[in-house]
Amino acid sequence: MPLIMVSEFILVGFSTFPQHLLPVFFLFYLLMYLFTLLGNLLIMATIWSERSLHTPMYLFLCALSTSEILFTVAVTPRMLVDMLSSHRSITFVACATQMFFSFTFGFTHSFLLMIMGYDRYVAICHPLRYNVLMSIRTCARLVSWTWAGGSVMGMMVTLIVFHLTFCGSNVIHHFLCHVFSLLKLACGNENSSVTLGVILVCVSALMGCLFLIILSYIFIVAAILRIPSVEGRHKTFSTCVSHLTIVIVHYSFASIIYLKPKGPHSMDSNTLMATTYTVFTPFLSPIIFSLRNKELKNAIKKSFQRKFSPLRS
Repeated sequence: MPLIMVSEFILVGFSTFPQHLLPVFFLFYLLMYLFTLLGNLLIMATIWSERSLHTPMYLFLCALSTSEILFTVAVTPRMLVDMLSSHRSITFVACATQMFFSFTFGFTHSFLLMIMGYDRYVAICHPLRYNVLMSIRTCARLVSWTWAGGSVMGMMVTLIVFHLTFCGSNVIHHFLCHVFSLLKLACGNENSSVTLGVILVCVSALMGCLFLIILSYIFIVAAILRIPSVEGRHKTFSTCVSHLTIVIVHYSFASIIYLKPKGPHSMDSNTLMATTYTVFTPFLSPIIFSLRNKELKNAIKKSFQRKFSPLRS
């Protein structure tokens, strides 16, 4: 019997939930999506307009906000449309495209967090050499490398997965073209080895970033403990709080999704858990940076006061 090649996939997503709950979920995730976009755009506009924020740390934050927006745009609109649609199919090419962009922007985000950790390390451990080590040219080069690295990772994973043959079921039990959900649909004997290869590539890159971030903070904490005054230690550590919080949130939610033990999880609970990383983490990012970063928070307040307060003679 000849094999029938898959030309499109069906995204199950939220279709297994009670129908009367879908409008509620739609509104909830739509508001989070809009807030993510507006929050990150506000951060980018503030950094662009305030000359006092034209420093390496905020250049990296601007790049991070860009990656958050692009990752959200690659994932969330499709999820929202499918919530209220009975036609949840996605073409082979569109599925590969979504996977490429979601991995590209996701890995770029991780690489940027690593670079931001290095920036904090240089600022605290080598303050006298900071302007030399973190020049505008160096920062631009680092940001370019993070985007190039994210693109290479996205292309590599996408090519590995879509090099396989899909000839059986075309039903993806997810709201996006999730790599492991797709690997379960692949035909052939090489499926298990490809799955292991994808896991090794992804985990090596992410754990490598996390290891370098932790290493940076070991040196940072050691340098802070050498500061004699409590006030000085607190002031120095406060420059790292927002970045450290984002790292903890990012890797905690990623661990929930990718390292959760196999068990009798329902499809609905898996779907909701997946949104913690794809929707909730980008939603929290602008909140954390605008609330935990005093300099950025004051700049946003100043920007709003200039635009919305009545003109004084």
